[in-house]
Amino acid sequence: LQDIVESTNQALADMGFPPHNTDDYRYFVGEGREKLAYRALPADKRGDETFKKILDLIDLYYNRYWNNHTHPYSGIPELLDYLTDRNIKMAVLSNKPQDFTEKAANVLLSAWRFEIIKGAQKDIPQKPHPAAALNIAEQLGIDPVEIVFIGDSNIDMKTAAAAGMYAIGAGWGFRTREELIESGASAIADNPSDVIAIINK
Repeated sequence: LQDIVESTNQALADMGFPPHNTDDYRYFVGEGREKLAYRALPADKRGDETFKKILDLIDLYYNRYWNNHTHPYSGIPELLDYLTDRNIKMAVLSNKPQDFTEKAANVLLSAWRFEIIKGAQKDIPQKPHPAAALNIAEQLGIDPVEIVFIGDSNIDMKTAAAAGMYAIGAGWGFRTREELIESGASAIADNPSDVIAIINK
């Protein structure tokens, strides 16, 4: 989140607009770069030309600074090891652009095998629409009801519910437990090791 905050605030500064605090960005993100840019701009400065310019600037800075602070949460490597050791297929689904999603996974998660890494694509609606999640299920050859969908936002929980998948809310993320539950979480994991217990149960 901090890398998104710094990159977007730098883009806003370049355009002469005021910055936002970190808590604001907790609710700006989750639905893709366009929604982030739209929410960050002042309400009276969201015309087409301004919108395109800030999108380009956010891309510029985020591509430069995206992993200054970004790293796997504590416990994630152990969770991925556990799933890998049990031959449980894994996939990544993000509303970030496809090329960036692949780059982030290749840099941060290269020690583990993901069958599919799917970011935002023009021909598939973004989360919370279930199309991308269902496409992953189809590619894996697994019934959606047999898939665990782990995410840390209301967008993720709504996506999982719409796709008929078992939604685990990541309580270690940057949204509240209450939001995750209200958005359809089947269970809440306060830390990555809780996912193991939920799966085993």
